[in-house]
Amino acid sequence: MSILDHDALNAFCRHTHVALAGADSGPLAGLTFGLKDLYDVAGHRTGFGSPDWLATHEPATATASVATRLLAAGATMVGKTHTEEMAFSLTGENAHYGTPRNVAAPGRVPGGSSSGSAAAVAGRLVDFAIGSDTGGSVRGPASFCGIYGIRPTYGRIPLDGACPLAPMFDTCGWFARDAALLARVGAVLFSRDAGYQVARPGRVLVATDAFASTMPHVAQALHPAVERVTSLLGTAEPVTLSHEGLNAWFEVFRVLQFGDIWATHRDWITRVRPTFGPQIAPRFAAVATSNADEIARMTVARDDIRARLDALLVDNAVLLLPTMPDIAPFCGLPGDQTVAFRERALALLCTAGLGGLPQVSLPMASLHGCPLGLSLIAARGNDEMLLDVARRVEAAR
Repeated sequence: MSILDHDALNAFCRHTHVALAGADSGPLAGLTFGLKDLYDVAGHRTGFGSPDWLATHEPATATASVATRLLAAGATMVGKTHTEEMAFSLTGENAHYGTPRNVAAPGRVPGGSSSGSAAAVAGRLVDFAIGSDTGGSVRGPASFCGIYGIRPTYGRIPLDGACPLAPMFDTCGWFARDAALLARVGAVLFSRDAGYQVARPGRVLVATDAFASTMPHVAQALHPAVERVTSLLGTAEPVTLSHEGLNAWFEVFRVLQFGDIWATHRDWITRVRPTFGPQIAPRFAAVATSNADEIARMTVARDDIRARLDALLVDNAVLLLPTMPDIAPFCGLPGDQTVAFRERALALLCTAGLGGLPQVSLPMASLHGCPLGLSLIAARGNDEMLLDVARRVEAAR
């Protein structure tokens, strides 16, 4: 039987379904995973959440190395998971293929664009799942669905065979229901052997401006989670991430992301004139207005932001902040409310993207019966340290 026979969550793609058996042995033998439908599988078309993309691209000639590494490690891929259209949103509501169901918050969005992967893990359809994270597409769904998720250091995991959104920010990411498995998958994707020595965490920093930017009661709900982490790692030191304000950082991210998206997809959009859904069409219309002078100014600003973050995160510091500003919104909100939520969320999420930093979201809190994630950020290359901290925090609960 296929995973499609068991999928009551609309997590998996019917239109691009493919399953691949893993090796008979390996560190992930016996485990199952879903693969976001922006990664190629040889001989099959990649949908990228868009019927027009599917119709205008030939079957892949090679399988993405992310998938081949997992298969060689013994994990079995049971199917392709839904992504939002062109991986360009944070709610998970695809106008063409529907919205995967969030079992942790019924009636609310699963988060996007790795919506199917997050829904499949939360709904126990697979052991783990692969997504991608450009602006927050693993971290946001992890928080909304009450699971673990990681955006790794930019560039650490190859993205061959992956449809790009904004290549200067795109990363592979993944989900699991427990921190130990999140780390096991990481060991495979990072190609680390069992004897690798993980760095010891240094200072613990709490981003006060990030907590202040959340919706009412979110910071309070996350306070016990912060205390659990600091009881394990040491006394927390309050810090301000952005002296200009996190909204200013979001503007830097927005301009650079939009410019990169337009440079990447301009030719295809101009030639095909795809029919985008009502949430995505206005975003691509905005992308098409990208301005070269503004991009140049924001590139300088990003370099300044990166230097500030590098200085904060020296000596294996661990930074704590909310993953998202609130619990998952209800499905089907009016467009203006969706835009307002997305912009508030990206003001938090853009920190790791601008710095090229690893970030792990831990399912450590809830509000109004819905999950909330607490995030850990560290310096570039300290992914394994964050995964180890997440594992230790989980074991100490």
